[in-house]
Amino acid sequence: MKQTQQRRHPVFSMLLAVAILTIAAVTPLMAQAPAASKTVWDGVYTQEQAARGAISFSSNCTRCHAAEPNAGEEGKNLAGKAFWDSFRESTVDHLLDFVSKNMPNGAGGSLNANTYADLVAFILSRNDIPSGTAELTKESANGVQIIAKTGPGELPAGTLVRVVGCLGGKEGSAWILNNATAPERPNPTVDATDSARPLGTRTFQLKFVLTSQDRYVGHRMRIRGLLIGEGGRDGINVSQTESVADSCK
Repeated sequence: MKQTQQRRHPVFSMLLAVAILTIAAVTPLMAQAPAASKTVWDGVYTQEQAARGAISFSSNCTRCHAAEPNAGEEGKNLAGKAFWDSFRESTVDHLLDFVSKNMPNGAGGSLNANTYADLVAFILSRNDIPSGTAELTKESANGVQIIAKTGPGELPAGTLVRVVGCLGGKEGSAWILNNATAPERPNPTVDATDSARPLGTRTFQLKFVLTSQDRYVGHRMRIRGLLIGEGGRDGINVSQTESVADSCK
């Protein structure tokens, strides 16, 4: 039996070829697209885990700490403003590391890893951060951002931070840091990149600098200190200055 072939219109064939080439080009890009950063609002612990953490907290931590919003001294409270001021714009693995090293008071590191993960789950729950379907672990905590529900924001006044920028001249009693990066909590693992990392667009007044910085004018500098005003709008109370490159290029 003789088979017949259907002839495609030339325009149809051209459109089909374009579609195939487009799909072929887009597919690898889609595969390579980075996943969005996970945050605490994605649910990083379970209710059952937080309940276990509450029992551990009661047994090991209440002598020194509270977990009620705005209860007691800020340095001892792990809920409410005290928590957000201490850990906002940080990560859950940083929080877990802090709890593991410092709790119970005077016996940091004496509990097992699962208990510390449970304690962090409890702390997150006490700060109205929702639970999820998987338990928190040391591995799952990596890189999970602790940010406000509305999204990333400025670090609060009084936060110990690091910034990198170009040292300008002196205005009054303050040195000026130009083209500075956004303030971030100290992180020794990224210090090695400071000599080449992209600079930012911010300008900070560096206050209470105890030694002359004249020889570093024009250098790329790493600055550590306490924010004066939210996000450092009124400057940085400097504790350390360090030249990481002799130019700002």
